[in-house]
Amino acid sequence: MLTGIAAELSARFGENIFHEQLTRDETPTLWTPQEHLLAVLQYLKSEITMPYPLLYDLTAIDERAYNHRQNGQRSSDFTLVYTLFSFSRNAFLRLKVGLRGEFPSHPTITHIWPAANWYEREVYDMFGIHFDGHPLLKRILMPVTWEGHPLRKEHPARATEMGPFKLFDDKMDKEHQALQFNPEEWGLKRHTEDADFMFLNIGPQHPGTHGVLRIILQLNGEDILDAVPDIGFHHRGAEKMGERQSWHTYIPYTDRIDYLGGVNNNLAYLLSVEQLAGIEVPLRAQVIRVMLCELFRIASHLVWYGTFAQDLGQLSPVFYMFTDRERVFEIIEAICGGRMHPNWFRIGGVAQDLPKGWDKMVRDFVNYFPAKLREYNKMVMKNALFKARTVGIGIYTQEEAIEWGVTGPGLRACGMEWDMRKKRPYSGYQNFAFEIPVAQNGDCYDRAVVRVEEMRQSLRIIEQCLEYMPEGDFKAHHPLTTPPVKQYTMEDIETLIHHFLNVSWGPVMPVGEAMVCTEATKGWNSYYLVSDGNTSSYRTRIRTPSFPHMQMIPYISKGYTVADLLSILGGMDYVLADIDR
Repeated sequence: MLTGIAAELSARFGENIFHEQLTRDETPTLWTPQEHLLAVLQYLKSEITMPYPLLYDLTAIDERAYNHRQNGQRSSDFTLVYTLFSFSRNAFLRLKVGLRGEFPSHPTITHIWPAANWYEREVYDMFGIHFDGHPLLKRILMPVTWEGHPLRKEHPARATEMGPFKLFDDKMDKEHQALQFNPEEWGLKRHTEDADFMFLNIGPQHPGTHGVLRIILQLNGEDILDAVPDIGFHHRGAEKMGERQSWHTYIPYTDRIDYLGGVNNNLAYLLSVEQLAGIEVPLRAQVIRVMLCELFRIASHLVWYGTFAQDLGQLSPVFYMFTDRERVFEIIEAICGGRMHPNWFRIGGVAQDLPKGWDKMVRDFVNYFPAKLREYNKMVMKNALFKARTVGIGIYTQEEAIEWGVTGPGLRACGMEWDMRKKRPYSGYQNFAFEIPVAQNGDCYDRAVVRVEEMRQSLRIIEQCLEYMPEGDFKAHHPLTTPPVKQYTMEDIETLIHHFLNVSWGPVMPVGEAMVCTEATKGWNSYYLVSDGNTSSYRTRIRTPSFPHMQMIPYISKGYTVADLLSILGGMDYVLADIDR
């Protein structure tokens, strides 16, 4: 019998339409007939009581090599996966549509959610699935000249599976020609009766864009009429790598997604793995994870703070704030042995226990940093020029933010008091006292206000970790954690064999799928993992906050000037690897 949202939908659309699939994360997952999907999505977004207004993610799975269909999973060649979120219900909902054929097609939902535009382009790029009615269905992460669709199972996962790369003259000419921007292709006019428009390339090497990004601006003088973000320059195929690496050797790859967020990336991935395996993480390990995540949140926000001020003409703050970031990295390095990419979290806990003297380093920073935040507030936030370039710039409302998939500080800056650490706590965040910073105007200045206050709240959490660090294990003793504690391998042969197999081959995760959403430094982050009962993931889907945020740039930059665009980009706090993966 169907229960909950499944029963609600069945009452509206009829029985025997939806088929419920049981998942490890217990997210309601409903297989929906292709011909009913658009009506169901429209109903869920705007008609149902306590609606699902946020299109959290849209992706696909190549099912052709999947061997263990169970728990209500339907048969298909490809599966489209729509993940929605309801703030009023505080609940995710996953809708699946099974598609048949080698290159199937499906109607677009861009008329329901504008945020679906880039997601559908990505699915087309990676899987070759066509979306009928899409306004401009073309590649988004791969070069337009690329042959094949990388996340299909027949596409090679390693360069060694492909022939040697050769750049012939005709190929170079073809690549250069493909990079030329054609306004008509994007529905942009070159002129009107009164004016000729200019098209300006910003990037892909512009120093003010926080990574390799290209934005083509349609300008009437200094005024922005439209913008076309061109992404993919940082694309490394992180999702494809998840299919070839074992569950634990994939952890270092997650460090490189939001490369400023450090272990926050590890946590989002490992929480999903632990859901798959049914692993309970010891309390001490949870608190250690929280402390490290909040230290990295401060480190990431300091990079944003300094470079945002630099984008708007202040040079001094970036030097001061990078110096304080080094203080954070000194703590990270002492505990983890690494700095930006410590690769220190493990399945079931962390790599090692805290070293002697960690508490003094953390206490010194907790005592030192509040005065620096007050100093930076006077230096940046109260600066008249900074205010002139951020107040009233890049405004969007709460409704617009949800429509475009904005999460994190960008959502809280327009009055939405929502933080996953509070609303859907994970890793023991429910045990900590802290506030959710919010602002009301939804402009660049308020997005800065929220992030500055977040650093103060992170400091509160770190102080609580310092004062109340529990005793106990730093790693679960579950057989699927990797590896077992080293000292036990010297005591019996079974543990030694288990250690050897888990390190060399990796653990075998149970069949199923799971996703845990975390409040990362830039918004909501998650890894949707599908296991076929093997030593590596069958499908690794990385949903990052920066991807939908960047898609919103044309919408919120129209009517502003080129100088304002740098304010909008800087205030967004994105990272290109977080967009491209």
